[in-house]
Amino acid sequence: MLIKRFSKGLMVLALVLLALSAGGWQGWRWWLGAIAPVAAADGESTGETASVRLEIPAGSTAQQIGETLKTEGLIRSTEAWNLWTRWQTWQRREGSFQAGTYALSPAEPLPDIADQIWRGEVVQNSFTIPEGWTIQQMAEYFEEQGYFSAEAFVAATKQIPRDRFPWLPEALPMLEGFLFPDTYQFTGELTPDLAIDQMLRRFEQAALPLYDKNQSPYSLMEWVTLASIVEKEAVVQEERPTIASVFARRLREGIPLGADPTVEYGLGIRQTVEQPLTYAQVQMPSPYNTYINPGLTPTPIAAPGLASLEASLNPGDTEYLFFMARYDGTHIFSRTLAEHEAAKSAVDAELSKQN
Repeated sequence: MLIKRFSKGLMVLALVLLALSAGGWQGWRWWLGAIAPVAAADGESTGETASVRLEIPAGSTAQQIGETLKTEGLIRSTEAWNLWTRWQTWQRREGSFQAGTYALSPAEPLPDIADQIWRGEVVQNSFTIPEGWTIQQMAEYFEEQGYFSAEAFVAATKQIPRDRFPWLPEALPMLEGFLFPDTYQFTGELTPDLAIDQMLRRFEQAALPLYDKNQSPYSLMEWVTLASIVEKEAVVQEERPTIASVFARRLREGIPLGADPTVEYGLGIRQTVEQPLTYAQVQMPSPYNTYINPGLTPTPIAAPGLASLEASLNPGDTEYLFFMARYDGTHIFSRTLAEHEAAKSAVDAELSKQN
């Protein structure tokens, strides 16, 4: 490893000996010291040395980069840095130093650090948006991660970029439902617009072709809205198609969906086993209350994943009209109101035993 790390220095030995007025043995000793890892001073171990996160702005000159590296304690000598960069020029090496964010270690010799910046080996950061998250949850996540404020993200989701994504539905008030849940890579600084563009681009790549190649009974807006409700209701993968079919049948027959997550979304709350929705909350007027309003909600209520989108695209026929959550992720599906009431009583009785 030591030979590998210093091989680049050996390659320019002739150049260094010519360039340094000291020449000979003194020049050789100076060069070895100048390119040696900073963290290796006085026999210090380089195995546990933490890396330094460094931002190199676009347009930085080689000399400016060297001065920054010296200031950050990553190299010993700007003179050695300048000699190294001149050597790259004289070699007519293809490329140049690249702007970006780097994780550089003082345990690495100068030639290795220079090569990382020359090749543009920038830090790859990532953010992850789980399926079923709302814009508000995304906003809080980004703020907690220190990327930007929740308020800035929410505001950005109300600016509909139809100039770049003309497939977005007309008169869309916000991007709820269209910010595709996934893990995303990025370099440099993350902004609300960059995050939004990445998520919309992924929706365009992953979800839109699915919709375009199928004859769905729903508009794009209706499809994503239905899928978002399915996403919030379904926990067990195998139940998604059945849940979607129940909702589709209710829509066809003009029966209110009666979906708890839509009420929660409209009220900005989240029910738990200990604090379920009350009768008053279920009856509270809201455009998102699917207990009192027939049809779909005005907009999606979360970011549906691909499984929910697929289940909602062309839901099959079902004999069920109701389902009751067991609070373990599964549901009891019923054909009639009487069966549904019996299922509800059974779940309540089981819950009482546990308490």
